[in-house]
Amino acid sequence: MTLVQARRLTQTEAVIEAIGQEMRRDPRVLLIGQDIGAMGGAMQGTRGLLEEFGPSRVREAPISESAMVGAGVGAAMFGLRPVVEVSFGEFLPAAMSQLVNQAPNVHYMTAGAMSVPLVVRTRVGDGPYGGHPQDYSAWFAHIPGLKVVMPATPPDAKGLMTAAIRDDNPVLFFEPMSLAHAQREEVPPGDHLIEIGPSRLARPGRDVTVVAIGSMVPVVLRSARELAREGIEVETIDLRSMRPWDREAVVSSVRRTGRLVYVQEAWVTAGFGAEVLAAVAEDAPGTRVRRVGTAEVPVPSGPLRKIALPAAASVVEAVRSVLVQAR
Repeated sequence: MTLVQARRLTQTEAVIEAIGQEMRRDPRVLLIGQDIGAMGGAMQGTRGLLEEFGPSRVREAPISESAMVGAGVGAAMFGLRPVVEVSFGEFLPAAMSQLVNQAPNVHYMTAGAMSVPLVVRTRVGDGPYGGHPQDYSAWFAHIPGLKVVMPATPPDAKGLMTAAIRDDNPVLFFEPMSLAHAQREEVPPGDHLIEIGPSRLARPGRDVTVVAIGSMVPVVLRSARELAREGIEVETIDLRSMRPWDREAVVSSVRRTGRLVYVQEAWVTAGFGAEVLAAVAEDAPGTRVRRVGTAEVPVPSGPLRKIALPAAASVVEAVRSVLVQAR
């Protein structure tokens, strides 16, 4: 196998590689979670780590999200750098006190005497697994002191996980399930770090700015290719993180295009798109805006799910809407 072929990884493989490299680099890094050992983690998300690092650094936890995240907070306060795996984002409410009242506040409550270098890794959205599709990521973007990340590509998944583990602040790392074992991409070998906060320009354009995150980035890019055949050039920004988020890049883009569509797999009401649109209203008043998201129902099972989730056709419709408004 050639080197190029060997470096084409899925998003899950890229995250595993990042965690493994950081565990080799820093003996303080350990993994805590349910079924992360012999089973290989939910959706095989920790495969191979137990065999290399053993049970002292790949620690099986009971079925208690509050216990495993609480253990991670305590371990981080006393010098370790834990990565706590909560199998699916639907289970985060079970650790709400640890994620909201404890991890983000310790540094401030102790006047800087203590920090919490903790990563909580979880999965959200539709995907091959089929279960636990609800996306609650916007809840956590409201909390100062907690960083919130959601990569859309394998190289970003590796680079952002590396940055998250090295960060002295708590980081909530969301992985879109639909991308976990999806398209392989070239991933840099060795040390690869992407700063948390800056967005990625996924496609340049002049007519409309479309901002997306996680699983919706490839959906937007498909719609952008379709619209390009009509002569409509869609500038696509992959936000990559929701706290901090790249307000400057988004505002700079919409000042050129005058139009903004925000696309998220989560629900529209009180979703992160509302924050982005509000910031644009403050900094670039007069921008034509539209939000695209999941239908306002709990994400269903079976054939109804496809109807509820945003698709490329929804993005195309939203883009055409803001273009019509501007005429």
